[in-house]
Amino acid sequence: MTPDFLPQSGKLVTLRQFRPEDLKSFQAYRHDLKLGLYQGWSPQTDEVAAHFLEEMSRAQLFVPGQWCQIGIADRATDNLIGDIGVCIQEARTEAEIGFTLCSASQGLGMGSESVSLCIRIIFEQTPVDRVFAITDSRNEPAIRMLERLSMQRIQAKGAVF
Repeated sequence: MTPDFLPQSGKLVTLRQFRPEDLKSFQAYRHDLKLGLYQGWSPQTDEVAAHFLEEMSRAQLFVPGQWCQIGIADRATDNLIGDIGVCIQEARTEAEIGFTLCSASQGLGMGSESVSLCIRIIFEQTPVDRVFAITDSRNEPAIRMLERLSMQRIQAKGAVF
């Protein structure tokens, strides 16, 4: 069941739930070893990935304590180019986000627009008052993007925003 607040589009991207036809694109970026370097996921078989996409296509979003994934599609083509993970903390005061964008779509403003749009949706749809991201301190492009979005950097073991 698609929530009534998705899809939402910016100038470059559309945030939406996954579809079965996203499998090929999803697998392409999830098997990119360079992208996976700083991620908490590993490549999956087509069967496992298809099950995940199907599960996320009907998942209730923003359930406290549960991660959900939202697809990032190129607005011009509706092709899947990445995804954003969101976990609303149990206390409902904070949300953690993580994001992946295929290599071909990086450096074009699509990542910034996607994360900014997702943060706006989180604040509109939940009671949280803080959104944070945790990224590897070596992932300089992600750090620069989060800083451009005016997220405050808190130095920890990794880079935390």
